Amino acid sequence: MSAPRLTADDAFQRRWWTLGVLCISLMVIGIDNTILNVALPSIVKELHAQGSDLQWIVDAYVLVFAGLLLTAGSLGDRFGRKRALTGGLVLFGVFSGLASQATSPDTLIVCRGLMGIGGAFIFPTTLSILTNTFHDPVERGRAIGIWAGVSGLGIVIGPLGGGLLLEHFSWGSVFLVNVPVCVIAILLGRKLIPESRDPAQSALDPIGALLSIVALGGLLYGIIQAPDLGWGSGHVLGGIAVGAVVLATFLAWELHIEHPMLDIRIFANPRFSAASATITLTYFAMFGSTFLLTQYFQFVLGYSPLKAGFMTAPIAIGLMSCAPLAPRLVERQGSKRVVLCGLVIVLAALALYGCDTVMSNVFLGGLVRAMFGAGIALTVAPATESIMGSLPLARAGVGSAVNDTTRQTGGALGVAVLGSVFAARYHSVIGTAAVAPAAARNAVRDSIGTALDAAHGLSPAQGDAVRRLADHAALTGMRLAYLIGVAFVISAMVVCARYLPAHAAEPERQDDRRIGEALTVAD
Repeated sequence: MSAPRLTADDAFQRRWWTLGVLCISLMVIGIDNTILNVALPSIVKELHAQGSDLQWIVDAYVLVFAGLLLTAGSLGDRFGRKRALTGGLVLFGVFSGLASQATSPDTLIVCRGLMGIGGAFIFPTTLSILTNTFHDPVERGRAIGIWAGVSGLGIVIGPLGGGLLLEHFSWGSVFLVNVPVCVIAILLGRKLIPESRDPAQSALDPIGALLSIVALGGLLYGIIQAPDLGWGSGHVLGGIAVGAVVLATFLAWELHIEHPMLDIRIFANPRFSAASATITLTYFAMFGSTFLLTQYFQFVLGYSPLKAGFMTAPIAIGLMSCAPLAPRLVERQGSKRVVLCGLVIVLAALALYGCDTVMSNVFLGGLVRAMFGAGIALTVAPATESIMGSLPLARAGVGSAVNDTTRQTGGALGVAVLGSVFAARYHSVIGTAAVAPAAARNAVRDSIGTALDAAHGLSPAQGDAVRRLADHAALTGMRLAYLIGVAFVISAMVVCARYLPAHAAEPERQDDRRIGEALTVAD
């Protein structure tokens, strides 16, 4: 039975209910990403996963997800965004259920990659449907603020819910919980989400889609492999080289054909390009620091999964509190000032992340993490509105996909680069220290998780020595990684200060309309 069709008047009257369903759909991705971080130590124990396995369990999803975003956004514009969202939720729910039954790290990695297919259709369509539902710029900005704030709800529910589940069930429960959320979103979406698509019905661009998948896949493959193989490895350099060459080919192709999947001219708009770069650099810091922070709580401080989840919650509290306020601040102060203010807050919090004295204190560490979330909200919500407000409604799917690609590429870079820096420093500090029997030394050097696991099988004296050395090596690696994150936030501040327009003033809006008209004609 087909879903009821909403009239334009019904869609307008129900627009805030539509936003609620979109936020539920978005939340399933936010929950999945954060709940997995809490489950990593349990996966190490129950599936005997190594350090490299953990990064692939996290990044297999990101690799497929980011590689397919542009294609998924384009297909949503062409065939219907509601249809794309529903299909994505079905795929995400099915493969989440299969992931919960995995019996080896390799199987879990494959399931995570397949979940990325569903995620690639969910994420861009939520934002493109929102943009096509809220036409008034002020109202759209506030809706995006709520959308960004609800993404923080996943950060709260993920770790806390994951901790509760792991107290009573196996690690597989953190994937199984996605299934009912997907079902609820599908059922509500049938009645409350209007269908929309590009009215021009432009021709498909299969070559551009293939080139974008190979380009992003190659780049991310090289980046993800770097922590395990080293940045000088042939696999790493080969992946990055292939990705860069194919990316250049993709850009040339998109400039050449009559109906491009991604019209490169949109990057000539500084409001679009500066906001995209800012989000990429910000998500680099956020994903990388969160990846390390969760391990710090459980491995260094010895927290249970539930307590680790609870300690992560202040990030989301800060994000949820400030994201809805950000659009109102933009109305008064302009996008540039608000985004710069957010980046300064992120910078300060990230610098404090490297201080064990502060972060191990429940109250002080909580304040720092709440401050970090507030800074992310003040940065991301206005930047997202800048991206979507720069595009014509007909191309909202591709525009949203670009926005999401910048997030996921930045996030993958953050996990890979900061993870690589952390791992390299950890290995350097561990060195050749003879703190364990020869049979356990490889485990001690692999990662802090395997080191602590190996310590349980040693004598009390040897076990204590291994734990002290592993803690010291991990803290040293984290401090260096956070400094790298600080450098990327400073880069985001430079980009924002130099290129992001202070206000979405009327002359700029006219320029945006002309770009939109040109894109529509091209379609």
